[in-house]
Order: sequence, then C-alpha cells, then structure tokens
Amino acid sequence: MKPSAVAIVRELRQAGFAAYFVGGCVRDQVMGQEPKDYDIATSARPEQVMRLFPQTVPVGAQFGVVLVILEGRKYEVATFRSDGAYHDGRRPEDVTYTDEARLDVLRRDFTMNGLLYDPLAGEVLDYVGGQSDIGKGLLRSIGDPVRRFGEDKLRMMRAVRFAARFQFSLEQQTLDAIVRASKQIAQVSKERLRDELIRILTEGAAHDGFLLLDQTQLLNSILPEISALQGVEQPPEFHPEGDVWTHTMLMLQIMDQTRRQLAQGTNPTATDWKQLSAGEQDEVESYPSISLAMAVLLHDVGKPLTFEVKDRIRFNNHCEEGARLATRICERFRLANRQTERIVQLVRDHLKFKDLPQMKPSTLKRFLRQVGFDEHLELHRIDCLGSHRQLELWHLARQMREQLRPEEIRPEPLISGDDLIQLGYRPGPMFKQILKSVEDAQLELAVRTREEALDWVGSRFARE
Repeated sequence: MKPSAVAIVRELRQAGFAAYFVGGCVRDQVMGQEPKDYDIATSARPEQVMRLFPQTVPVGAQFGVVLVILEGRKYEVATFRSDGAYHDGRRPEDVTYTDEARLDVLRRDFTMNGLLYDPLAGEVLDYVGGQSDIGKGLLRSIGDPVRRFGEDKLRMMRAVRFAARFQFSLEQQTLDAIVRASKQIAQVSKERLRDELIRILTEGAAHDGFLLLDQTQLLNSILPEISALQGVEQPPEFHPEGDVWTHTMLMLQIMDQTRRQLAQGTNPTATDWKQLSAGEQDEVESYPSISLAMAVLLHDVGKPLTFEVKDRIRFNNHCEEGARLATRICERFRLANRQTERIVQLVRDHLKFKDLPQMKPSTLKRFLRQVGFDEHLELHRIDCLGSHRQLELWHLARQMREQLRPEEIRPEPLISGDDLIQLGYRPGPMFKQILKSVEDAQLELAVRTREEALDWVGSRFARE
C-alpha cells in the first residue's frame, strides 16, 4: 500500500470522518495484485476535504470528487453519495451526499469494484458479495443490471473489458441485460468508446475481449466493419486457419501471448519493444502500441468488400480498401491524426513484405527506414503466425535492416533547391521530383558525390 494513501485515510479519520480505499485498488489487492492507483471514499464533504489538505483540485466537486495531492501523487477522494436519475446515459442529474458507506457502494457498477478496505484496521468491507464473486471468477452487476447499464451505457463495454482482462465469466443476468441493451451503446460518445476499445486491445486480453463483444452483440453496434469479417472465406493454401474473422481473432490471440512473453522475457523472436530508438520510445511505451493493436484488428478490414472468386478466392486491392475503411474508423473514434496516419499506413502496407526480394534498392531502403518500422515488422510476424506460419520474409527484412548502415538507408542530401536555382531551374513543383530522383540515385548507389548529383540532374531534367 502507498503510505501517502494511508496517510489521507488516517487524516480523514482523525478529523472525525469515515474513510476507506474503494474500487479497483481493493479488487486488485483481494486478487493478490499490486494496485496502480488508490481511490478513497469518505463521509467528508468536498469542502471539508479541501480544508483538511493543502493541495487539492476540485475535479468533480459537483459529484463530490476532489483530487488530493500528497507527496507528489494524486489521489481521488470522493464523498459517499447516492445518485439521482440518469437522463443522459452517463451522469446523474443530481447527487445526495450520505454518511453511509453502504449506500455509496450500492450505486457502483460491479460487485468486484464495490469493495471497501480499511487500511488502518486491515479489513475488507463487502456489502455486495464482491469477494465471493471474485473467488468464483464472476462479473456481476451491483443490483439490477438493467438499471446499472441504463445509468451509464459505457458500463456494458467496461463489463466486457473487466471480464476479458480477469478471465471472468459474465453472470447470466448481467450478460442478458447487455445483449438486450446492446444497440444503446451507440448513444455513448465516440471518445469514451475509443478509450474502452483501446484498453480492450492493449491490456492483454484483446482476443477474449472481442469474442465477448461479439457474444454480447456490442461489436455490431460499434464496429460493424469487424463483424463483417465473419464468414468471409479465404484461400486455404494461404489461410488454413479459416475465414477472415478467425484469422483476425487468432492474430489478436498471438498479440496477447506476445505481450505476456515479452513481460516474462520468454519471447526471443518478437520485435523487442524496449530496443526502439529514443524517438519512437516516446510513442511506444509498452507492447502492444495503440497503432499496432489497431492495425492487427483492421489489417484485413477491406476483404469483405473485395471478395471475389475466379481461379481462386481473391481480395484484389483489399489493402487500399482497408486503408480507406481504417481512416474512416479512426476518424469516427476521434483518434489523433498522427495515430491515424500510422494505423492507416500499417494497414495499407501490410502486404509489402511479399515484394521484398524484388524491390529496387531505393524502394527497399525507403520501406525499411520509415518511422515505426518495428510495428510493420511485428504486424507482419503476427500476420504470418496467424495464417501460413512462414517467417522467411520477416527474417529477411530484419537481416536487411541490420546490415544496412544508417548513412546507407538515410543518406545526407547531396544537393538542395538552392543548387537547382544556381543550375538555372525555376522554383516550382518540379523541385520535389528532381530532389527525389537524386535521392533515389543515392540509394541505388548511382551517385555518391555532389558533382555526380549535379551531372545527374543536368542529364535528366531540362531547364525551362
């Protein structure tokens, strides 16, 4: 336990208020896991909390929530409350503060998250059978599940995420309530849906999470493009595993396994996320990155629209169609522009590895040097393991990149636009074409010096 979190509880108790750890930190502790964050529930009102602690931020004071900053850490301290009616499917119209911890617990989502813990006495307070459900591996709504999901529709997604993450079963009434209300998930803002989707994809249980999204009928409401993968046959000589849905789910499973193996240091073949360059490490803090996980999910999203049978099953231009759909999906869920660009590029280029042996040196080097190439490598590895299991091209790409020196793959420019002006070329769109041609020649080792580059330009591009 964090001493500063215990200190907050102690300070509240000494001031005459009830105070407990609550929610996920208690759940994790009961399950034998180290909590990442500590939330505190108390009978103290927000203004009383703010008077007790010198550093506070009233992040949700209208709902009784105050951030207390102690020893450089932020702790959410919430007043015991019961909620009024929910009209927007997200927040109560009003809240009523209470001195009873039990009433505060009864408004929460799932029994596993409804536990309180007294860190001073070392006791768990359980008003909803949460410890029993954790022992049974069961995710159950607190009270009437129809009411709980009506209060906040996003709880349906959270139920799936928690069940997948902890390998719990959905209690039957909870499951039935989600299925009946599944279409109402469309009322949730795309930003909130995005955050839950990303957690499902990156917390290590993407495979089970998406099977549950399908079982609960949520998937068709939030990602109909992924539901459409079901039943789309593939040529068995390349995809002995089955249809596009089966292939994609298998890839998610491999991604989940890789995450566990990397954490344990037992996967010598996966791209080592810890060895990324400093520039990329800022974006890819853990495995899988958001862009990789989304690309695994979406890489074949273009296949249903390009399916045809001629000499065999074919999906002509499915990468381009997939890139178009991936763009639309990323924009729908309000992903950042940079993330969207990376995801779309991964989807568009995921079959380029088959062309490696025939690529011109300039094309090859440009492919290998692109930002995020570790993600391209990893997507290709997972794609192969989720289908024909042939990794020859993956090994070839790694070997080529290791053999090429940085100055070979990204040479310093030999000439600039100023040099072109000195040669008598008029500035304009052609400059970009000329400079790219010179760089191609460098990458092909056809020119090596500034003088050779100037001669190259003069012999191939006419002055106006």
